[in-house]
Amino acid sequence: MKPRSLSLFFLACTAAAGGCAGLNLQMVDRSVQRPSNIAVYFTVDTTRGEPVADLAPADFQIYEDGRPVSLFESKQTILQPEVVAAHYTLLLVDMSGSVAGSPDMEKVVSGAAAFSEKVGRYQRIGVFAFDGSPHVTQLVPFGGGSPEATARALMNYRPRDPSTNLNGAVVEAIRMLEGQMNRSTVPLRFGTLVVFTDGTDHAARVPRETLLAALDQANVEIYAIAVGAEVNEREIREIGRNGTFLSKNPADIQRGFQEMAARIEGLSKRYYLLSYCSPARAGSHVVEIEARKGGRKGRLTYDFKADGFGPNCDPNQKPAFNVQRPRLRPLATTKGGR
Repeated sequence: MKPRSLSLFFLACTAAAGGCAGLNLQMVDRSVQRPSNIAVYFTVDTTRGEPVADLAPADFQIYEDGRPVSLFESKQTILQPEVVAAHYTLLLVDMSGSVAGSPDMEKVVSGAAAFSEKVGRYQRIGVFAFDGSPHVTQLVPFGGGSPEATARALMNYRPRDPSTNLNGAVVEAIRMLEGQMNRSTVPLRFGTLVVFTDGTDHAARVPRETLLAALDQANVEIYAIAVGAEVNEREIREIGRNGTFLSKNPADIQRGFQEMAARIEGLSKRYYLLSYCSPARAGSHVVEIEARKGGRKGRLTYDFKADGFGPNCDPNQKPAFNVQRPRLRPLATTKGGR
């Protein structure tokens, strides 16, 4: 049984929200089930949008109806998010003739391999390549590769068409990433598309209007790394809705991959699955979860019904979240290079 709250709302970090300042907690979903289990999946950022990682159970204080719930009574713990959530990243690498035949190809290979290693620690990453052909090519399956496999696959790739089908590749990559998310067996699915290119679309296989429509409808976060003399800043910002790295200087290729990998890593570590046992046994109640980090505080608030609640709660019980593919708010854009 999973009672559902009739109302759900968030409190920003303001003085009006109980004096909290500095942290912003954003809920993804919560589970309420018998005997008295409450689990909440949420993100923690600073109010400037910087991810907050490595919080421990003791860094959170739970309140019910304005009164603190003791750690002993609630047995609160942080569960591994993999039991309820799957995070996928699709790295889409431009392997058109201008990249594959360039003296900077080694920078692309090493940058992509380093990205795969760093992001692969936290997400199931798949690596795909595109050139001027109608379809992208899978190089490394989701969760099934290594940095060495990424480097080897890119080095062995030979363009079938030296042109650049950037628009078509992005549209197809969005579809493939969402398909992977839909095949997941866990209730919460997240997708991130990271596109690397050295220029603009030349193949004209997919009109810009079709690309923009696909971007508008995408249920994934999309970032772009664009390094090269042909980079069109406006076009890249349209693709990288959630963030971009832009440079005309090929020397910045590896830095682009590094900075984007660090960003995705930070975003991965901002998620928390907090579980506890409620002392309530009946009626409606308001829960507040407060996070504390280095003098900063922030809260999120929601209500639940405890009808039928009782003893013998195990906070390690698997939560019962609804199946969904949430879309989180975009973060600020990054501009690299000179």
